[in-house]
Amino acid sequence: MVRFSDYHEWAKLDADTCSVGISPHAVEQLGDIVFIELPDPGKTVNKGEAVAVIESFKSASDIYSPLAGEIIEVNSALVDDLSSITPESAMENWLFKLKISDLSAFDELIDEDAYNNRVS
Repeated sequence: MVRFSDYHEWAKLDADTCSVGISPHAVEQLGDIVFIELPDPGKTVNKGEAVAVIESFKSASDIYSPLAGEIIEVNSALVDDLSSITPESAMENWLFKLKISDLSAFDELIDEDAYNNRVS
């Protein structure tokens, strides 16, 4: 199950862990990505906390954690191949994985249809 935050991050739930990335809409708005800074594994984060940075030729954007928990893994392969982050691949290119501290908070995120209605 995938849900979205108000800040254009997606979260895909798997038991008590979720993969987190940015939406195709966000990637499209950023344009060509030239730099990405991912969080450190082991870091505890709060919902809405800035945890990563993505820069493009157009701007720099903070990436916010859609849920509270502990960063357990980062997708360092993205740092080595920024060209792989495209609107078409955005839903497969997770940035970090988060062990969620409160699973019920996942239900507070918006579903894909509601998200798409907001950005269209």
